Amino acid sequence: MDVDVGLVAQRENERAQELAASLAETLDGGAVSVVVDEATGSAIDRPAVPVAAMIDRDLVVSIGGDGTLLFVAREVGETPILGVNLGEVGFLNAVAPADAIDVTTDLVATLRNGNDLPGRDLARLQASGGDWALEPALNEVVVHGPRRGHGGGATVEIRVDGIRYTEGHADGVLVATPTGSTAYNLSEGGPLVHPTAGTLVVTQMAAPESMPPLVVDRGAELSLRVTDADTAFAISDGRNRRTLAPPATVSVSIADESVRLVGPQVNFFDGLEKLD
Repeated sequence: MDVDVGLVAQRENERAQELAASLAETLDGGAVSVVVDEATGSAIDRPAVPVAAMIDRDLVVSIGGDGTLLFVAREVGETPILGVNLGEVGFLNAVAPADAIDVTTDLVATLRNGNDLPGRDLARLQASGGDWALEPALNEVVVHGPRRGHGGGATVEIRVDGIRYTEGHADGVLVATPTGSTAYNLSEGGPLVHPTAGTLVVTQMAAPESMPPLVVDRGAELSLRVTDADTAFAISDGRNRRTLAPPATVSVSIADESVRLVGPQVNFFDGLEKLD
């Protein structure tokens, strides 16, 4: 069968662009069609499309750090993604640059033979507030007051499946997936969660009288009600933001669409050794 591949290189990263050019030259032709993202296309003179237009591809290769893969995941939904690691820690990108051509070629051969790609599905979070919804988050959803720090917090009530867990003044509250447990959650004192765990983590941020971070089933319905502030924000993966007018309630639950990460998988414990 014919196979359509998309390549996304980290912006303004010459090494990533060179690898994208090598992959395109190796794969393109015959039954395999390759396109690159627009920024990479300008750099290496290849056919290019917006990353969002790669949603119909059979495979998208993300070349860069975890941030690049997060960006790709936001744009291509459930399209299978292979992560090539040019970053340092790389909890999402398992493939070394030296192995990228061999691994990608093998995956394309698997697709051409009509077989499913090996990999795993990563849960995402959906935050909503009645008449609005943020783009799904692979790492975390944060609800916080007008600003971080002294005098900038809010009172946030946390409910799990309609039952009150706690309420208190804090900079905010963070809900993380297992994928996001090593990111913002960890810096706020939340626990590490193995990527295969079917859980979510709820962590209060800089609360003077905080409850311990709470681990809940991934199917839980979480409600974060914000009061005692002139304004507040709901933020998805540090990028997509909604301004709130307290009192306001943000619902957080597992999104309908997951992220499909294919190819070799990162050794979680090896990645932990690289954390500062």
